[in-house]
Amino acid sequence: MMIATFLPAVLVLLLAPGPTNTLMGVAGAQGGLARVLRLVPAELAGYLTTILPLVYLGDQLMARWPAAAILLKIAAAIWVLVIAFKLWQMPGQGNALNPITAGRIYLTTMLNPKALVFGLVLLPAPGNPNFLPCLGLFCLLVAAVALLWGSAGRLTQAGHGGQGRLHILQRVAAVWLTFVSVSLIVGVVTAV
Repeated sequence: MMIATFLPAVLVLLLAPGPTNTLMGVAGAQGGLARVLRLVPAELAGYLTTILPLVYLGDQLMARWPAAAILLKIAAAIWVLVIAFKLWQMPGQGNALNPITAGRIYLTTMLNPKALVFGLVLLPAPGNPNFLPCLGLFCLLVAAVALLWGSAGRLTQAGHGGQGRLHILQRVAAVWLTFVSVSLIVGVVTAV
């Protein structure tokens, strides 16, 4: 894939609301961009943990064990539902309780269905001369989009009533993640 086509495809997919972006928005609301900056390495590590094996072995693994993709989607759906329940139960007290942790970001990103698309479809094969430039660009875009979502979350805290808006943001995020989880499960069930 050429960089000129890779860039917009990755950017559109990264910007789309999903589990990791939702958590980055909540993290921005809880602790501002400083918290989001500390979480970016966990997001990158989560994506790379899934993407790199897929880039190198994905086609072979999926051909040999087609059920692996189904199991991965089910695991992702369950994890996203767990996150939704945790967000729903969070008290909306900013940093007081249950902050978004690097571990939660890592696992959520590692199981994020977007990682499958990046690893199996969008990134060029490792032998392609564009592989390393595209991988580097991908990492930069991940960081930029995380900061964008974190900034959006932080904006919910501007002015009076920020804690109330944080509580609402957490509830909206929980509902959205439940929808994502159910959509993943429905997709798996209808594909089988």
